Amino acid sequence: MAYYELDYPLAIQAERSERAAFIRRTYAHLAGAILAFTALEFAFFTLVPQEGVRQFMNTFFGSPISLLILLAAFLGVGYLAQYWAHASTSPAMQYLGLGLYVVFEAFIFIPILYIAMMYSRDGGQNIIAQAGIMTLCIFGGLTMAVFATGKDFSFLGPILSIAGFVALGTIVAALLFGFNLGLLFSFLMVAFASAFILYETSNVLHHYHTNQHVGAALQLFAAVALMFYYILRIFLQSRD
Repeated sequence: MAYYELDYPLAIQAERSERAAFIRRTYAHLAGAILAFTALEFAFFTLVPQEGVRQFMNTFFGSPISLLILLAAFLGVGYLAQYWAHASTSPAMQYLGLGLYVVFEAFIFIPILYIAMMYSRDGGQNIIAQAGIMTLCIFGGLTMAVFATGKDFSFLGPILSIAGFVALGTIVAALLFGFNLGLLFSFLMVAFASAFILYETSNVLHHYHTNQHVGAALQLFAAVALMFYYILRIFLQSRD
């Protein structure tokens, strides 16, 4: 079976009702992924004692080597999850890909959420909620821009690929050589995530078949999670 199932048309070529149903399914699955991510983080920080959280972080995030291993694992898991969510003809496998990606994202977010929670308990404002609201507002604005104009942003694909490799190389270098990725890097990553959202949202309209709502939701979730991470990082860095 090919990457796209020929029995299903591209959303842009489908009947209006079929296209609308595909878009509704895509964003319903995106909302479900965000809710699942939130529930996993809430359960972890509620059920695991604070000392246990610190030990967990020391074990998995305590050294540059462990962080490099986690980065490699994240890339591998992300590729596998996307392959399952996009290429498999089995709906169960598609959902397994989306679920795997959500769980691993929740794992990766533990350190920054822990730091943000500690800051809030020390008298700061709830910067997690602020970062979340800002992320959703930017995502909503970019989404409306794509749907209002109908523009195809697929030309961003090669640019995003190059920018992604540059960002990845910078992160690896920072881990290896111990230098700090400052506020400017976080702003650049938010800009990268914004372009990623434009690209993936236009793909929902122009380049996905109407049975690929799970894969489309995974790609949108990845973009939203990336933006949320670096907006939260900006909030933390600006209050340092």
